[in-house]
Amino acid sequence: MKKVDVFTDGACKGNPGPGGWGALLRMGPHEKEMSGGEPDTTNNRMEMTAAIKALNALTEPCDITLHTDSRYVIDGITKWVHGWKKKGWINASKQPVRNADLWHDLIEAVARHRVDWVWVRGHNGHIENERVDKLASDAAKAAK
Repeated sequence: MKKVDVFTDGACKGNPGPGGWGALLRMGPHEKEMSGGEPDTTNNRMEMTAAIKALNALTEPCDITLHTDSRYVIDGITKWVHGWKKKGWINASKQPVRNADLWHDLIEAVARHRVDWVWVRGHNGHIENERVDKLASDAAKAAK
């Protein structure tokens, strides 16, 4: 299985507001940058979209280390989704799970791969995180 490092970030100018996502995929010496935006979204949705788009860009199952500064994405996919599935997509507050559409997309995107989730501190000089933050921020500005 090919080993791929993935770095993702989301940004929002106002929350909700115009948002963007950025991703960097790296396999050995090969890199691919991706980004996109939406005119009316939230930061969490852009964080999730970055991971979904990056995972779906890989055309075959891979061994992935996905780096993100979003605890929401990591905790959601590694912990919370199991309970949400059992409870019919109702959260601990007895409310429908927010962003359920994207959680379903992320579950599907992850299923094809072996993914290790790594949290990185945002805005802390992490080179790749700064790179994807700029991609996301630029995409959010363009989405205005």
